Parts: sequence; structure tokens; C-alpha cells
Amino acid sequence: MDLNDLRSLVTVLAFATFVGIVLWAWSGRRRGAFDEAAQLPFTEDEAPAAAGARKQGKTS
Repeated sequence: MDLNDLRSLVTVLAFATFVGIVLWAWSGRRRGAFDEAAQLPFTEDEAPAAAGARKQGKTS
């Protein structure tokens, strides 16, 4: 096995990995989890007290 065979093998393995990731991402079973993850930036979590104080201009 020479260097060009190894390069070809790595290219094929990388392409197969890419295709696998694309199929996994577009599978219907994952849609609910991805939709939930897409909404995470829009959910409002409770901010820590120190961050709330800084927003109001109060310092400790």
C-alpha cells in the first residue's frame, strides 16, 4: 500500500462519514429534537441575580 492508496482510503472514509452525518441530520426521527434545539435561543431562563443587578446599573 503506497501513500496514494492511503490518501484515497482516507478520502472515501471522510466522504462516507459526511454522508452518514447528513442522513442522520435529515432523518425524520430527529426532527423533534432539532426543532426543540432550534428554539433554545428564544427561551427565557432566569438570569442570575448579579447579572440582573448589572443590567439595572447597580454595582456591588
